[in-house]
Amino acid sequence: MTTITKGAALRIALAAKAMSDVDMRAFTLKLAEKLGLPINEDKLATLTVADLKLVLSGEETVEPDVDAASLKLAVRYLWGENGDDDNSVPKPDAYNEGEMPGSLRVAVASNSADNLDGHFGSAPRFLIYQVGRDAIKLIDVRPTLVADAAEDKNVARSELINDCQIVYVQSIGGPAAAKVVRANVHPIKFPQPAPARVALARLQGTLEAPPPWLARIMGVEAKSLSQFTHDEETEEA
Repeated sequence: MTTITKGAALRIALAAKAMSDVDMRAFTLKLAEKLGLPINEDKLATLTVADLKLVLSGEETVEPDVDAASLKLAVRYLWGENGDDDNSVPKPDAYNEGEMPGSLRVAVASNSADNLDGHFGSAPRFLIYQVGRDAIKLIDVRPTLVADAAEDKNVARSELINDCQIVYVQSIGGPAAAKVVRANVHPIKFPQPAPARVALARLQGTLEAPPPWLARIMGVEAKSLSQFTHDEETEEA
């Protein structure tokens, strides 16, 4: 008798990857204790976040600091959801490359709809926006499922957004942040969940006179430094 179906095994593998500290073999054995054999898709679909916390209570399975977002994502994978078919996800706006000169490309880690509410390592998708002085356009939606199948999912997630200058996240760990920076993307934490455009509107408001950190990203001179340079040139004259 088959003890675990192929579909159930795939769901368990994805759930384990969503929680980076989980040992998949121990996790599977714990699920077998909870659900009984054989493990199939119908049984996995009955699990809740509370059930998952109980399954993960053994020291051999997971460290105690798995974040809530990762747990929720793992449960969604166990249910058979992959983040690609969520009807609440917004559709990209019409956009032609280069039509917004002087704009920034910004990734937003999102768990739901058009919200900035995702952890870098577990969000099911990145919303990609082009942010200019006069407009904010959603130009792409990038599911992270393929990246999470990679050996190093944080590197793969960084590569997924390496055409962006900035990524907004609700949270991100130090090692993951270092990999994002190595991909030439600047991570910004926005701890409170909010519509993505709330954070992006704040960023948009600084484009006219960008602070030094943003000016470096944009490849322009910060206004505060520009005035200092002008004063020096005047004194020398």
